[in-house]
Amino acid sequence: MARQSISFTKPNDQWLKEQVDKEEYSSKSELVNDLIRQARKQQVQIDWVKAKLEKAENSGFTSDSKEEILAQSKSMLNG
Repeated sequence: MARQSISFTKPNDQWLKEQVDKEEYSSKSELVNDLIRQARKQQVQIDWVKAKLEKAENSGFTSDSKEEILAQSKSMLNG
């Protein structure tokens, strides 16, 4: 695993420490890695929605119903 040295603002460092103190995570590193995983997953979802919107804009219309789009979005969200 790559080792990094990063700096946090005081409020962010305090928040990280509180999460570890609550035993939500065993270390700040574990928490930061989890936050990065969440951000990466969120980016995949954003990219998917953006691609769908671009496709719809380029075609003028989508044949998917509101329910189908919602179901697809929920499916992506739930992995």
